[in-house]
Formats: sequence, structure tokens, C-alpha cells
Amino acid sequence: MNLRPRSKPARSPKRGRQAAVAAAPRGKSKRRNPLVLKAECTLADGAELKSALCALLAQEGTVTLDAAAVERIDTAALQLLAAFVRDRRLAGAALQWRAVSPAVHSAARLLGMDTMLALDEAAS
Repeated sequence: MNLRPRSKPARSPKRGRQAAVAAAPRGKSKRRNPLVLKAECTLADGAELKSALCALLAQEGTVTLDAAAVERIDTAALQLLAAFVRDRRLAGAALQWRAVSPAVHSAARLLGMDTMLALDEAAS
């Protein structure tokens, strides 16, 4: 799986659907806010999550992911996160988890993805 952005989005997000990621305010500071995952991270919001991750892929410095609020996550969302972690590592770029909910830990462990996602380094 490659996280390179497509020239056109696969589909536009539907209105009223809870976003997979929280919008981070843009400031003049070079340090960006962490990517905060919402309570529901599922295939339905996969395009939005992929877009947010692609935007962070080439960011210099450490990228921070915050999964503290995640209550439900599916395999598709975990696969996107795993591809992002892999691509950041291959680029020699730093990544850290600010916090990871028990739901994310449990799902990743069940699928054998906890090491792949570097969750052993994450704060709970």
C-alpha cells in the first residue's frame, strides 16, 4: 500500500459524517499540532484519514499522532496507519504517538500490528 496522494480524490466526504481526524488549526509556527484521531476510525472515513496522513508524510521533524479518543477502529484504518508509519520510517523521518486508546492497542494486538505501528513506544 502506498500513501502517495492521487491526483483526484476518490470521493468527497459526506456532510454530517463524523470526521476520522480532527482539523488542526493552521498557525505560523513550524511546529504543527498532532494529528488527532476521532472516536470512530473506519473504512467509511478512510479517504479522509489517508488525505490527512499524506499531508504529513513529507513533513520535516517529528510527526505526532494522538489516538487517545479512539473508541472504535477497523482493519482498514489500522492498515492506513501502518503504511504511514512504514513510509515515515523508510524516509528516515521521526514519528511518535502522543497517546493510544485501549481500543487501538487491542485491535492492533489482535491483528498482530502493534509492533508494526510502533505502539510499544507509545504512551497510553
